[in-house]
Amino acid sequence: MSKNPLVLVIDDEKNIREALKSALKMENFEVVTAENGKEGLEKLKIFSPDAVILDLKMPEISGMEFLKRTQGINCEIPVIILTGHGGVDEAVEAMKRGAYDFLTKPVNIEKLVLVLNRAIEECQRKNREKELQSIIEERYNFENIIGNSKAIQEVLKLIRQVAPTDATVLITGESGTGKEVIANAIHFNSKRAKNPLIKVHCAALPETLLESELFGHEKGAFTGAIARKKGRFELADGGTIFLDEIGEISPAVQVKLLRVLQEHEFERVGGEETIKVNIRVIAATNRNLKKLVSEGKFRDDLYYRLNIINIHLPPLRERKEDIPLLADYFLKIYTNKHSKNILGIKENVLQIFQNYSWPGNVRELQNLIENLVILCNKKYITEDLLPPHIVNNSGIMGAKSKEITIPVGIPLSEVEKSVIIATLNLTNWNKSKAAKILQIGRKTLLRKLEEYGIINKSFSKDSLQEKN
Repeated sequence: MSKNPLVLVIDDEKNIREALKSALKMENFEVVTAENGKEGLEKLKIFSPDAVILDLKMPEISGMEFLKRTQGINCEIPVIILTGHGGVDEAVEAMKRGAYDFLTKPVNIEKLVLVLNRAIEECQRKNREKELQSIIEERYNFENIIGNSKAIQEVLKLIRQVAPTDATVLITGESGTGKEVIANAIHFNSKRAKNPLIKVHCAALPETLLESELFGHEKGAFTGAIARKKGRFELADGGTIFLDEIGEISPAVQVKLLRVLQEHEFERVGGEETIKVNIRVIAATNRNLKKLVSEGKFRDDLYYRLNIINIHLPPLRERKEDIPLLADYFLKIYTNKHSKNILGIKENVLQIFQNYSWPGNVRELQNLIENLVILCNKKYITEDLLPPHIVNNSGIMGAKSKEITIPVGIPLSEVEKSVIIATLNLTNWNKSKAAKILQIGRKTLLRKLEEYGIINKSFSKDSLQEKN
């Protein structure tokens, strides 16, 4: 405890009040006293102490009546009862009504100090947990899913319906669209919110390690397994497990995962004991699982088990009206984080944002805003602060630019994806014309669109036009 804790002593015997006050001050407590229950209630409101020492036997307002009345003031402050040897039964009854502990008179100061410290530390821990829970609820509430577009409003409507249930959810969408944000919102607005949310990035681990990571292993199960280890499914028991990049798991892991979904049980690697778990599964992927099923790379029974509820997140380029809202949201977060006094983003910058294709989606926008906040020494974020590739590529959404600038360090797949999107925008999403410009076959273009998860609301109309 960083500061000396404050204790309120309530006893109608002056010599006991003064003796406790003197002894507790020597133990680095601050002390205020009250000679009866009425005065005690008044000082409880004024001082908001860290703990209360309360005599049960007092005139007018007894200790028991005091406990009853504190329920309307601050029931979280621990109350330690003092009683004579004949009042133990009443002290036990007081504990049932909310008192923390009781001590018999004459009081052993050493024991009283131990009880006080334990009570105050437990109370502070509970308060920290409540504050943390409040922060989590605020951070992951539905209002933090930003967007007024029809697509995002439909997503919000769906997750509000799904969150209170235990239904398995499959979240799909390109990289950076916010799949983990949706998983957080579902878990922290569910009946499992106070239990663990365990996250596993399936693409980050090789098959041998992923199986052990998910299901745990027994000592000696393989070289290096020097002790038993619980897997992520065991750690998530009672809560939720989020399996990101689910399309990357091997056939062997798929079999075990299917069993968990069906039977809620598994064995650790190298083990024989069957372990039962009560979990909710949320999975996410940026791949086309239906295509992987048709290619024999993903089990169809597992796909249907995962796809009970499908939530698809559209790419940022398909909800351009949300870009100013997202930019403003991230601006507030990062001006606070970096202690900057930036009032806003200039309109022409927002226009550039809306004309840019955002191959990295919301994550790219978020990272850019933080970068701009760090670099900005003015009241507003202006165009001169923008990276060249954002400004130079901002015409592609308007289908006017025939050139794009590729910044150094961008993955080759993102370069190809950006070029395809730019060309499609240039041709008003006529795939035959785009394929001709790109000097590839139309089937190759369609395969690339599916591979990168590039979709456009005009596809069906476009396809009909191209048949003519």
